[in-house]
Amino acid sequence: MDMITALAVSIGLLGGVATWLFLGPLGALGLSIWAAFVGWATFYHSGGKEAGLKKAIVNNLFGAVVAWVALILISKIPLAGSLGLPVWAAICVAITVFVLVYAAKYPLLGEIPAGVLGYASVVALALASGKLDTLTAASFANPLVSIAVSLVIGALFGYASEKAAGAIAK
Repeated sequence: MDMITALAVSIGLLGGVATWLFLGPLGALGLSIWAAFVGWATFYHSGGKEAGLKKAIVNNLFGAVVAWVALILISKIPLAGSLGLPVWAAICVAITVFVLVYAAKYPLLGEIPAGVLGYASVVALALASGKLDTLTAASFANPLVSIAVSLVIGALFGYASEKAAGAIAK
């Protein structure tokens, strides 16, 4: 079997398993299947294999933490009252995104798209679900915790799908 067909089979089957897990047995944790697929895609974007797994996880998590810092600054420092929320949020995003990209000077943090995807995932969940009040919770209600775990699980599914595709193609 050619590799694209093998990848289609392995990713399709494991995508179904991941969806079942996130919506079924792991559903009460509040993990995000969409974020798992972001982590999965990041694994392949980062080159796959063990090196891609490491790059995907480290950079997704770095981006997630940087976004979390931005959200903490925006929501906990009361400059939005005097500057206006759009200006204060823009300043916080500008600074944190600068840090995210500048950190790529260090090889371990060199996968800028993976960092941006982690950043966007935390912000998306926090804003779309109205979870700004849970940013400091030590639970899966915290967007950082929920997204970080979802991204890592997704990257691991990416790794498993690559291994499975290799076995199927042979």
